[in-house]
Amino acid sequence: MKRLPLLFACFLWLHSFAQDIDVLHYSFSITINDESDTIRGLASITLINKAGSDIQLDLTSVKGSRKGMLVTYVADFTEDSLNGKELEFKQEKEKLVIYTKEAEKNKRKKISIFYHGVPDDGLIISKNKFGDRTFFADNWPNRAHHWIPCNDRPDDKASFEFEVWSPAYYKVISNGSKTLEYKVSNGGKLTHWREETLLPTKVMVIGAAPFAIKEYQNSPNNLPISAWVYLQDSTQGFYDFAVAPDIVNYFSNYIAPFPYQKLANVQSTTIFGGMENASCIFYAEDLVTGDRKHEDVIAHEIAHQWFGDMASEKSFAHLWLSEGFATYFTDLWFEHKYGKEAANKRLEKERKEVIAFANKSNHAVVDSTENLMSLLNANSYQKGAWVLHMLRNEVGDRTFQRIIQAYYNQYKGSNAETRDFEAVVEKVTNKDWKWFFNQWLYQPGIPQLEFTFRKEKTGITLNILQKQNLLYSFPLTIAYVVDFGRICLFKKILISALKTSIKLPANTEKIYTGVNDILAEGVTGINIR
Repeated sequence: MKRLPLLFACFLWLHSFAQDIDVLHYSFSITINDESDTIRGLASITLINKAGSDIQLDLTSVKGSRKGMLVTYVADFTEDSLNGKELEFKQEKEKLVIYTKEAEKNKRKKISIFYHGVPDDGLIISKNKFGDRTFFADNWPNRAHHWIPCNDRPDDKASFEFEVWSPAYYKVISNGSKTLEYKVSNGGKLTHWREETLLPTKVMVIGAAPFAIKEYQNSPNNLPISAWVYLQDSTQGFYDFAVAPDIVNYFSNYIAPFPYQKLANVQSTTIFGGMENASCIFYAEDLVTGDRKHEDVIAHEIAHQWFGDMASEKSFAHLWLSEGFATYFTDLWFEHKYGKEAANKRLEKERKEVIAFANKSNHAVVDSTENLMSLLNANSYQKGAWVLHMLRNEVGDRTFQRIIQAYYNQYKGSNAETRDFEAVVEKVTNKDWKWFFNQWLYQPGIPQLEFTFRKEKTGITLNILQKQNLLYSFPLTIAYVVDFGRICLFKKILISALKTSIKLPANTEKIYTGVNDILAEGVTGINIR
């Protein structure tokens, strides 16, 4: 996901730690119309009742604004797929409680829920910049329950399908593969999409608008890659999204084959700059410009198809496993396409953003805050990317790629947390990395370094002082210039104590400390006079 500027809305939604149900499959039938913002829905949910008690699903009830979902009927179709048994239920705030009466622990159930209402969030019904009416799901982080009944958490993955009834002139996009599309007699249309890959609710979406569609012919392994853009933006959008096949090809070679049946890049009207919905990425409508100046956003969201969608964080406290990975893989794409210098410019900019954030925040990267929107910050994105960059510098390019591939292969289709990634790093390298993860991810802030020097007859003593409370351990590359600026020499040293001193030649004229090695405040160039 890419943030829109100043998007730090407070969003508070609590889940219990235990997961009482395990959803296996969702089947949603959604009716949208142009007469009102009311949607009508039928959700058929196949699940395992792990607790053996009444089933609780996430669903927003009707509020004082008269927005929300009203459930009218619930039935159990477990035993009889044609004639369900009506169940009692109640709605309370953000929950739908279904009384199962004869609940059995770990029993498989199939529950159908009829409901309708005006979404207060999650499904954005609005007009795009051209005045055309549009419908776009916008579920992250846990906003799906504002328009569909579900288990709205990142660690419960399920297959799913959307059957969308709409006016005929809408084109409807969703995850997975389109199984049918046909017009019906009343001037409407039915579109059905099905996704067999298990995914969390945060990336299950539909989009409906008067789209122009283009499928690209240079897709790797004949993967369907397409652009879905507003009719008025077709020329610009088709040009902008034409970079997608090359990006997919690079990531497929670096990580693993693309994990889904297709990739649609969709111009949309939502609250984010980009949203990584699996196989169906939504981009803010203003990112279509016709000059490809937002190639970094496209690369970021495509990287999420592997990290965040297929290999997901167990909880949002570990969001860096999604956003930090996507940010760094965008840097890798720029390094691959435009060279080291282009990547280093991005890393230096990201480094400055981390330092600015660290100066005003006392939160670690792994952060269990209840305000999930506040996690869209430089810790999750830029610092997470820098952690991967520092790890790469520590282990080397080939070993780093092996780590990435091993982590993805182990957790694709499931969920991981930071210690799981740490365990993969230790397995691949056969080394202990707890110190590295503890200091960079579980400890707030960054190293604050003070550099001083003392000139002596025998040479120059460079003193490096760690000024923050908790000490860090890291390698630091020193470049020093001698012989009237004609020779530049390099020295790599380990910083682990409060104060570290090193000797340099007496004719040293300037010292540079390694911006591209370490995430620290105070890394700079020093003139020797």
